[in-house]
Amino acid sequence: MMEHLTKENFEETIQNSKGLVMVDFFSPKCVPCMALMPDVEKLADEKSDVCTFYAFDTTGNMRMAMKQKVMGIPAYLFYKDGEKVATLGKDILEEKGMAAVTEKLDELTETA
Repeated sequence: MMEHLTKENFEETIQNSKGLVMVDFFSPKCVPCMALMPDVEKLADEKSDVCTFYAFDTTGNMRMAMKQKVMGIPAYLFYKDGEKVATLGKDILEEKGMAAVTEKLDELTETA
C-alpha cells in the first residue's frame, strides 16, 4: 500500500527521503489514473525493497502539482535522495502504460 502525501507533508517527505522514491500524481476523477492505480499499488508491493512509493491527490492541490511541473495526470515523478531525476507524463503513460513505469524504475535502480 502506498502512503498518501498531502500539500502539508509533500516537500518535507521528499526532501528528507533517502534512495529512490516514486510519487503517483492522480485524481479520483481521472479515469486513466484510477485504471492504473491497482497496477501501481501492485508494483509498490513488489518493488518496495528498491523504491518508496507515494501517491499525491491533485484535487485541490494543483499549486503543489504545478510546482513539481506536473501539467497533466496521470504523472509519475521519480526522486533520488530528494532530487527529481525523472518524470513520466500522461502521453507516455497512455502509450505504454505500466511498461513505461517498470522500464523507468529498472533503469533508475540499475544506476543506483
